[in-house]
Amino acid sequence: MAARSKARRRALDILFEADQRGVAPADLLAQRIVDPGRETAVPQYAVDLVEGVVAHRERIDELLATYAHGWTIDRMPSVDRAALRLGAWEILWNDDVPDAVAMDEAVALVAALSTDESPSFVNGLLARLSELKPTLLP
Repeated sequence: MAARSKARRRALDILFEADQRGVAPADLLAQRIVDPGRETAVPQYAVDLVEGVVAHRERIDELLATYAHGWTIDRMPSVDRAALRLGAWEILWNDDVPDAVAMDEAVALVAALSTDESPSFVNGLLARLSELKPTLLP
């Protein structure tokens, strides 16, 4: 597994755990940096991802809720929600990652960790954000 893919998985784990425990992702990230537990140190790109999602979470959630027809943020499986937030941040705020790569990585995460329907849902929603990207950001 490539280094950035591992970092995405680690960032997803942090966002998912924070969501499940009801704690702030930034606080959990800080804990994991100081004490990674049984895992290796948190990769810098995972830190960048979590910090990016935290910085833009309100806008990310607004966009996900707007374009996820028939789904609220709270109704989405937690893994899907975390992967969508990561993918949305990479597509909209990280110009170093091609949109197709961000979408493929988010889809791969949910394919491995979530429901059978999750990959097509995540792919469709992130593709829509990518398509509308020029109109979504000032």
